[in-house]
Amino acid sequence: MQNIKNIIFDYGNVIFLLDFQKLRDGWRSLSINDPDQFFSHGVQDPIFDAFDRGLASAAEFRDHIRQKIGNIHLTDEEINAAWNSLLLGVDEGTHEVLAELNKKYRTFLLSNINPIHYQYIMNYLKSEFGFENNDHLFEKTYYSHLVGIRKPDPAIFEKVLNENNLIAEETLFIDDIAANLEAAKSLGIQTFLMQAPDTIQNFIKREGFIG
Repeated sequence: MQNIKNIIFDYGNVIFLLDFQKLRDGWRSLSINDPDQFFSHGVQDPIFDAFDRGLASAAEFRDHIRQKIGNIHLTDEEINAAWNSLLLGVDEGTHEVLAELNKKYRTFLLSNINPIHYQYIMNYLKSEFGFENNDHLFEKTYYSHLVGIRKPDPAIFEKVLNENNLIAEETLFIDDIAANLEAAKSLGIQTFLMQAPDTIQNFIKREGFIG
């Protein structure tokens, strides 16, 4: 990682921690007995791609879940609770590190996300930190359901580069999914794979991005 001037962050499991075991348990609570085939890093039902791209509404997503398990009586709240069980939160100190980093580099957020998770996270940021959103921590934020493109489509990376006049070789992209990094690499972007127990705070300090 040399000559970095711009940093693009994924959100889930880079900044906002996720727990896929909790999600498996959540799906099973709705009688989805093959949760890893329904939604995981490697395999997922097509509804999730459409939901991330803004091509399916929250109501359509929930109706699909009801059809999937054959239970039309599931409430919106039950489905939301299972889907949101994945979401843990942001470690203490992470926002402060991101704010400090934003003073020295051009930083961006690029997240595959959907309306249900987005609303949950915005509510979480408000209740836990008093933030209206993430906007103050980055020069610009990109949420897949709002822009209509999701990783690993190279078009989403091209959009970030072109709209902000970024040079790919001077840009670092951090994500927890290898396929997303490969798409960024194909455009000349430098990349880093974030994997537990490593954390974004440790990575930023270890690489000397801030003191």
